[in-house]
Amino acid sequence: MKSLVWPAIEAYAEAHSATESEVCRALREETYRSMDLPQMVVGPLEGALLKVMAHLVRATRVLEIGTFTGYSALCLAEALPAEGRVLTCEIDPDAAAIATNYFAKSPHGRKIELRMGPALETLRSLTSPFDLIFIDADKANYLNYYRRALELVAETGVILIDNVLWSGEVLLQPPPDRSTAVMQELNRIIAADPGVMAVLVTIRDGVFVVRPTGARKKTS
Repeated sequence: MKSLVWPAIEAYAEAHSATESEVCRALREETYRSMDLPQMVVGPLEGALLKVMAHLVRATRVLEIGTFTGYSALCLAEALPAEGRVLTCEIDPDAAAIATNYFAKSPHGRKIELRMGPALETLRSLTSPFDLIFIDADKANYLNYYRRALELVAETGVILIDNVLWSGEVLLQPPPDRSTAVMQELNRIIAADPGVMAVLVTIRDGVFVVRPTGARKKTS
């Protein structure tokens, strides 16, 4: 993932945002020590965004599509009330093992349920509503995840979608690969949909913040 923001500015933003918990810090450091693609962890600044958004919508029921090592799930759980729950989906057993270990180290870990297996299968089994849905999994299925998220999100809820700037490759025409093409199409669909209000935020690799307006239309 290419850096799209001047590192000093990102560090300044982190220093002036919600504080990273000690458990999340330890998990982030473990991820960088032990995983092949540690940059997939969302990090302190985006973690702060997740916490603030969970507070803003007064979330009690959260869905995460793509756990990785569990950093974002923990950030979300930390922002929820005692009765809140995070349902997170993962397919990689090695990443899930790290996540489970750190969930057990946090007093907020009891709020998290980790479901193993293909996320689309898990999504088909779920019932709405979820107050916040965070999409950060395989890019080839982003359109499928987004369509299902629109069906599952609460009327007062929010969908957050990570990596929507795709290291800047969304600017390339023609798209160099399928993942880039999917990301371009997803961004086009969201921007053209009168049934949502959305803003693409230039945090890290881009985060789309999508809020249903009550006039949704099909996203195909």
